[in-house]
Amino acid sequence: MTLPPLVLSGPLFPKYAGNCAPSATKKASGESKWRGHSNVATGKRGANRGGIIVRKAIFAGAVILISVFAAARIAHQGSSAQIQTQSQTLLFDDPPFRKAANYSREHRGLSILVIKDGKTVFEEYHNGHTATTAWTLASGTKSFSGVILAAAIEDKLFAGFDEKVSETITEWKNDPRRSQITLRQLLQLTSGVTTGLTAVPPTYSAAIKGEIVADAGKEFRYGATAFQIFGEVMRRKLAPRRESVRQYLERRILDPIGASVARWNEQEGQPNLPSGAYMTTREWAKFGLLLLNEGQWEGKRVIRKDLLAELYKGSEANPNYGITFWLNRYHGGETTARVEGAGRRGILRRLGMRGEPAFERVSGYGFGRDLPHDVFAAAGGGNQRLYVIRSRGLLVVRQGRLAKFDDEHFLGLLLSEKSVLP
Repeated sequence: MTLPPLVLSGPLFPKYAGNCAPSATKKASGESKWRGHSNVATGKRGANRGGIIVRKAIFAGAVILISVFAAARIAHQGSSAQIQTQSQTLLFDDPPFRKAANYSREHRGLSILVIKDGKTVFEEYHNGHTATTAWTLASGTKSFSGVILAAAIEDKLFAGFDEKVSETITEWKNDPRRSQITLRQLLQLTSGVTTGLTAVPPTYSAAIKGEIVADAGKEFRYGATAFQIFGEVMRRKLAPRRESVRQYLERRILDPIGASVARWNEQEGQPNLPSGAYMTTREWAKFGLLLLNEGQWEGKRVIRKDLLAELYKGSEANPNYGITFWLNRYHGGETTARVEGAGRRGILRRLGMRGEPAFERVSGYGFGRDLPHDVFAAAGGGNQRLYVIRSRGLLVVRQGRLAKFDDEHFLGLLLSEKSVLP
């Protein structure tokens, strides 16, 4: 499956086709280049050699005046193009998008970007944020680990998701509890290891010595330690190659899709996998597009589809958490979910983690009974969200500051029946 060409059409836009490979680079003027996504460009009018027509269109009789200038330079790949765009872009002022954007902005949101069937159909930046400003992913960082694991299995670093962690952390072999933990359980957060604080994770070397508080597979315990243990597993696997965990992620996943992490908090020369990454909205969207397109990028296979599909399967302990991704599969209410300290009430507030998605609620009820069953998300504190809804061909990125935020309400607004989305 190749990424579909981008097409702008309708009364406001001339038809334009390009590929699905976004790339944002900061310009001196504060503008940015967003390659392969249909965006409205404002600024100086110019003609280019590719013959892209710059047009200005006005809704007759409407109260909203939109000036549209498009400029594109056809790259050597033929269908590849670059679109210049300012930091605030509005493509379709569709009422549900507008309502969702307003809700996000009013709850300290910084950005919202919606891609539908390979087209950027809505993009805005709020509360002083811009397209070129990198922002913390917080626990959204965790989802890189799942994709790293899938890639490492494809690269034959591991036999599969159910390989025992003790095959690599060999000092665990003689421990009756540790020796039973699989890679799947580690990243589904059902390994039984102590949770640890996402904001202040242990080092890799300290994490593998953490306490085991439950038998593997029995309870879901959300926290940082498991990800740092996985970091140590990967560190040992990559040591013969003299490659760090971040270098592996970049070479294997991010570089092929043209995505970059602006900054990553590290300890002992390795990235903090629970919460350390900072990206712009558009750069994070590239990662989401890879997932939306089931591991393909510009018609090339980056990672196997069947391996990615394993990431979206929940556990018995928590059907709404897969391998590093939150799901919308179960709405029965009863789970064994424990959050940051065995699920004590108010723990998120006391730790300053209010903005994490209400994990106990999502664990029991998903994102919403009336929302598409196949919603999955990377999610972090401060309400950082990367939602993928493959049945709708939809990717949504939302970044923000710490505030009250309701995923079900936000997605409900976005997916309103009056939306342009089917």
